[in-house]
Amino acid sequence: MDSQLLAERKMLYRQRSFMRKFMLLVGAVVALGGPAFAYGASSVAAKEWSLHAAFASVVFGGILTIAYLVGLVHATLRDDSAGAQGGWAKKWALSPPGLGGFSWWQLAMWSLLAIFLELLMIRWISSEIRVFAYFKNFVLIACFLGFGLGCYLSRRQANLLLLLVPLTSLTLLIKLPWESLRALMSSIPAFVGASSEVHVWGVHPEFSFPLLAAAIAIIIPIFSLICFLFIPLGQFVGWYLQNASNGVLAYSVNILASLAGIILYTLLCFLNQPPQIWFLVAGLLLVSSIWSLPWLRWATGAAFVVCLGLLSLGAGRHSTIYWSPYQKLTLAPREAGGKIVLYELTTNDIFYQQILDLSPAFVASHPQLFAKMPVEWNAYNLPYHFYSQPPSVLVLGSGMGNDVAAALRNGAGRVTAVEIDPLILQLGERLHFEKPYSSPRVQEVRDDARSYVQNSNDRFDLIVFSLLDSHTTSSHFTNIRIDNYVYTLEAIQATKRLLRPDGIFVVKFQVDTPWIAGRLHGLLQTVFGRPPIQIQSESSDAFYTTGGRFFITGSERRLAQASSDPQLAGYLAHHGGLTMSPARLTTDDWPYFYQHEPGLPTSVIVISVALVLLCWALLRDTGVAMRSLRWHFFFLGAGFLLLEAQIISKMALLFGTTWVVNSIVIAGLLALIVAANIVAEFSPRMPVNLAYTGLFVTLLISYCIPLDKFFFTSLWLRAFTATLVLCLPVFFAGIVFIRSFAREGFRGEALGSNLLGAMIGGMLESLSLWTGIRSLLAIAALLYLASWIALALEASVEVGSKELGLQAIGAKSNP
Repeated sequence: MDSQLLAERKMLYRQRSFMRKFMLLVGAVVALGGPAFAYGASSVAAKEWSLHAAFASVVFGGILTIAYLVGLVHATLRDDSAGAQGGWAKKWALSPPGLGGFSWWQLAMWSLLAIFLELLMIRWISSEIRVFAYFKNFVLIACFLGFGLGCYLSRRQANLLLLLVPLTSLTLLIKLPWESLRALMSSIPAFVGASSEVHVWGVHPEFSFPLLAAAIAIIIPIFSLICFLFIPLGQFVGWYLQNASNGVLAYSVNILASLAGIILYTLLCFLNQPPQIWFLVAGLLLVSSIWSLPWLRWATGAAFVVCLGLLSLGAGRHSTIYWSPYQKLTLAPREAGGKIVLYELTTNDIFYQQILDLSPAFVASHPQLFAKMPVEWNAYNLPYHFYSQPPSVLVLGSGMGNDVAAALRNGAGRVTAVEIDPLILQLGERLHFEKPYSSPRVQEVRDDARSYVQNSNDRFDLIVFSLLDSHTTSSHFTNIRIDNYVYTLEAIQATKRLLRPDGIFVVKFQVDTPWIAGRLHGLLQTVFGRPPIQIQSESSDAFYTTGGRFFITGSERRLAQASSDPQLAGYLAHHGGLTMSPARLTTDDWPYFYQHEPGLPTSVIVISVALVLLCWALLRDTGVAMRSLRWHFFFLGAGFLLLEAQIISKMALLFGTTWVVNSIVIAGLLALIVAANIVAEFSPRMPVNLAYTGLFVTLLISYCIPLDKFFFTSLWLRAFTATLVLCLPVFFAGIVFIRSFAREGFRGEALGSNLLGAMIGGMLESLSLWTGIRSLLAIAALLYLASWIALALEASVEVGSKELGLQAIGAKSNP
């Protein structure tokens, strides 16, 4: 039967060879010809042609690369020494037996490398290709798919070209100094956002199916490259788990090594290290794992050196790139009259904020910068027309210090500045012209804004939400963005609690769509009981300011007193009368501030369908038949990822959307899995049904207890109770998994099915955009129920097979 199957696969490969060669030829011509045709483009028409050439190069270059990688996988399935696997490619082939067979150290190294590269890919791709900053779980899905396929192929020989070719291709795509390619990659959010009910910063929301199709044509090759990159890693981890003398111990080593990888990558992020260091560490980990193979270690090292060289290409002569724990930041000085007059900061290559000098001395010496708009009406000074010389000011999202400097200039007694990104604070401390963070009247708080207002007992006369708009998600495992929990009904209520009775409450936001204005208006009106004053500050005609729409509410007496000033009344008349449209108010359960109404956005649906079809094609093309899936493990994986996503989302609300919280939560979940392994090892006869009962009971408790019940004054009590209630289901799910995994003999197919299920769970996480975060628990419970049913069906099939076998033996012995 095996020889017949092998013959069928060879025939199928020959049938596809002509089309593959044709695709390779077309892809090579377009990929190599695109930059040549576009070279030297200067006119508008030529630049448009150059952009089209870049698009064709990416699409067909991706087809070229993917066709080659598919050929490598087919050669792996055939275990041949010719074709794609022969010659050059064969030199990159390796397997665990070639590295000396089973080794606990090798298991730990490959496990650590796998999670490290997963985190690296998610952060790097989402920072450099901006569309993935808003749909980050798509990268996570690609990682799970590739790793799962690798586990299925764990008995086959691996090939490092499956890792190195995608890695080098992605590096070229991101860092190749071709202007049209850079413009194309920065335009993908516009292609997606143009058909999305989700607001993407700087994108005009008009439907355009051709643009969405163009975005998918670029996203699919990127997704595929990430997927292929993880196949060898899955092969190695799957082989070591399957061949360990103690499977439970091996899985525990895998989990602990993954924890070490998370800690290592998190440490590099906290130290503000750039991708060059990430790649260097990944290269060292890989080279050390294959050190016993001289040719491969040097060739692999050379491939990483090429990637490091490409990554070293800078942002420009006058720009400096920083990597904070949260985002990629590019700082550039701007000059006037031969002197630096401001610094401009971009995040993930789009405008973020500035450092301005609005001191009286600078204004007096640079009147030309303020000719179009007097400095007293600058956006940073505007709140103090409603409350002059406030005794206390809270600035949420203080950034590099402009709002803090404005508070000090306008006579604030004390200022509390809350900023989540420590690197942005450091840049403000070092570069701000007025040195606001050096003032003894200023207290810096490095925390998430929602976490601060939820936990603080301080009171303030003026509260300013300072352009809090995030361009990245809070974690690799959830769609929650850093600022989502700031703009919810519960968040505004918590912040109002900090406002003194005679205080003023200011929300400053860059409004690009009418329903964003309607949502902010509705939130403030609901909490304060009256509509806020809306003002649009000037920015388009003035060089030296940052615009935005102001929503001002608070003390009626103080607002009326301020509005009686003729100058302010004139300004309000000239800058009021703004358009807005209604939108669903955001809550802690549905905190998606940048989505108009609950539902699945068109872009998410279309891209998800495209990715599902791609996943099906890859599974089919690599010989993974649907009948070979272990459905029990598949549903366990899907349920676990949803469980993990909602735990991280809720912990972000309770403790803040900081990297510290994310790291602690993920580490805690992995520790619970290790604890489950220990229980399973020392209580091997514990019924799986008992673990399932504990799982469903803890899921029900977690679903029924509202989050506000965990807001204890004591941080330790809050952490203990939240961890006990929210995370305990992971412990019971871990017991179910390790018992089932042991029953399967720790086979790679079981782990592969689990990871493919996790991939589907990553897609299902988007359902929270429609039904809310709390519903993820109910969906996870249904998936775990499906896994229980699948387990029972598998057990009944095994019993039936044994009975048939016994009957056959009895028939032979009693003719």
